[in-house]
Amino acid sequence: MNSVHRLDEGPVIESRFATDDGVELFYRHWPASGTRRGTVVMFHRGHEHSGRMAHLVDELDLPDFDVFAWDARGHGRSPGERGFSPSFATSVRDVQTFVDHLHNAHGVAPQEMVVLAQSVGAVTIATWAHDYAPQVRALVLASPAFKVKLYVPFARPGLRLLQRLRGNFFVNSYVKAKFLTHDPARQASFAADPLITRAISVNILLALYEAAERVVADAAAITIPTQMLISGADWVVHDQPQHDFFDRLGSTVKEKHVLEGFFHDTLGEADRERAIALVRGFILRQFDSPAPTLDLNDADKAGTTFDEAQTLAAPLPEGSFKGWWWKMYRKSLRWAGMVSDGVSLGHRTGFDSGSTLDYVYRNEARGAGFIGRMVDRNYLDAIGWRGIRQRKLHLEELIRDAMARLRADGAAVRVLDIAAGHGRYVLDALMAEGTAPESVLLRDYSTINVRDGRRLIAEKNLAGIARFDEGDAFDSESVAGAQPGTTIGIVSGLYELFPSNDLVRASLGGMARAVEAGGYLIYTGQPWHPQLEMIARALTSHRQGEAWVMRRRTQAEMDQLVREAGFEKIGQRIDEWGIFTVSIARRKAA
Repeated sequence: MNSVHRLDEGPVIESRFATDDGVELFYRHWPASGTRRGTVVMFHRGHEHSGRMAHLVDELDLPDFDVFAWDARGHGRSPGERGFSPSFATSVRDVQTFVDHLHNAHGVAPQEMVVLAQSVGAVTIATWAHDYAPQVRALVLASPAFKVKLYVPFARPGLRLLQRLRGNFFVNSYVKAKFLTHDPARQASFAADPLITRAISVNILLALYEAAERVVADAAAITIPTQMLISGADWVVHDQPQHDFFDRLGSTVKEKHVLEGFFHDTLGEADRERAIALVRGFILRQFDSPAPTLDLNDADKAGTTFDEAQTLAAPLPEGSFKGWWWKMYRKSLRWAGMVSDGVSLGHRTGFDSGSTLDYVYRNEARGAGFIGRMVDRNYLDAIGWRGIRQRKLHLEELIRDAMARLRADGAAVRVLDIAAGHGRYVLDALMAEGTAPESVLLRDYSTINVRDGRRLIAEKNLAGIARFDEGDAFDSESVAGAQPGTTIGIVSGLYELFPSNDLVRASLGGMARAVEAGGYLIYTGQPWHPQLEMIARALTSHRQGEAWVMRRRTQAEMDQLVREAGFEKIGQRIDEWGIFTVSIARRKAA
């Protein structure tokens, strides 16, 4: 095979970077020969490590590209129990932290990165692309392990049951080297490599399945140019989810290649020149003729999430089983509202109201006797409400982060929240911070929220710095003039409730005028939700008891609206179920 032997021209550089929870992960860096044109960032298969992808540095024959590859936590030379991560979401967040590190430490802008990943690494990258909407140049996904062949009947339900009975445990790999590649040298090196991880945490395995199902179903949210390589004789993973993912991709530039006869180690196969030539050609095309960013401004008028919302808003056929089912469900909710304080509050004020969210934040089961408290606890433990509580923690974290950034720059902290509900998450974040801000203005359109928010300010003895006013978050002029010199603008849980991008643009336009250059915007999103139909068919909103029908706004769409308003996204958090995001952006100079 002809290749540029870059390893002879200079040694690989070995480094580490710190994750958000302080773990230092190992990575390798092969610098470009001369002026850097672009960057390839590689993510290895499950069980493997960055050293197993080192051969690609020469074989790709891209001498003017930097190449980076990490060892995921619990793999290779990175620390941690072998095959373990605190959660799959943690591993996905590690990807974003790694990309941020490459930008900060090596000057690599996301727009000049091509991300190449294989197997489990490809699922991790697909999830990252869906949840974080990075602005990278392109993705190359080789044999993504969206659905592993477990070969044992009912293996997944069995593992789930054992997990509930035993807690977390490790599953040994059944994969033999001869089923990964036809290449005898690769087979021998896999079998003999002491850094190969031979087991995986069952928590990660099951979470991998769940994330893969979500991302395959909602692949339309991914708009990055993408190339997929599918091994035609893969013993390890099923190929139908790979085809489904490709068919649903929202990318305007996408390629799919089925490599007949290839085993699972697509980029390490005996005949891998075929695959590598496809990858190299795709990468060069993305740099020769970059694809324009997909315009998502009209996603509220046409497209996947628009169609989904229209379907949820449409009445079900009279007499249908589905219509009967949801009628019974609504009746059961009315009964639950007779004994559960939380359900009763939702019926009175709307399940999306500030009063309901404040109740969910407090997370104290209340109701009529033991049965009422049990029903209320079941209500409060719904996955959507668990996600809401995690969103509150992420909001508080990023509020504190923004305050620390401003203090480090010697700037004043003036907070404006334009749809604060009761304002609990803002006030809790401020109380946890050592230095009080100069001013806090909370606003909401609801007189109930204003009343209860003022009461909460008094309870927390913050009347000296905080006040709560009534105001319309979609009135651009009102938002812009609410508090001159704002340095932290917050909008949480609002845009998710309104399908119109025109409303969101008006609100963000006001925020852009309210927040000083160099200040910060903290905003939330809801790119996915597992209970959309239940919410639409059974729950009522704060808008005069109307059905609570939500149009999901993908993270790429939400970030584009924020970017066009004059903000640059610099960080993001998301819960482990992929439901709610919290992002922070810096106001650019006008």
